[in-house]
Amino acid sequence: MTKIYDNPRDLIGQEGTALGPTDWLTIDQERVDGFAKVTGDHQWIHVDVERAKAGPFGGTIAHGYLTMSLVNFFLPDLVEVRGFAHAVNVGADRLRFLAPVPVGARIRAGGEIVAVEEVKGAIQSIVRVTIEIEGQDKPACVVDTISRYFPES
Repeated sequence: MTKIYDNPRDLIGQEGTALGPTDWLTIDQERVDGFAKVTGDHQWIHVDVERAKAGPFGGTIAHGYLTMSLVNFFLPDLVEVRGFAHAVNVGADRLRFLAPVPVGARIRAGGEIVAVEEVKGAIQSIVRVTIEIEGQDKPACVVDTISRYFPES
């Protein structure tokens, strides 16, 4: 269920708020191959299905950065902030890849608002997003995303 804030200022004081989880997303070979194509990362553990069967993971795995980039896919299902003139993605902190995502696995995201502050005429939030792999104890990825919302005049 998406947590909705009608105004960026409504985020103030929301530290510790849990977000999600999202629906599951299946990671298929087509997505992995597409990511390899746009990034130029054609390492065999990602794209060579036959060779990867004998590799360390028993099959192809998603690129770590593919997993991280899917944070952008999941965030709108975790939190929606309304009532701003514009917003910017400031970046990310504390990125960790904790477990590989096998092709065919399902992943989803959960989140937590970890910090909110007023910065240069905007409200900045840090949301820790954890991407979990169905049936596994360790998450695939944990990252603190930083967003800045500029309120409407």
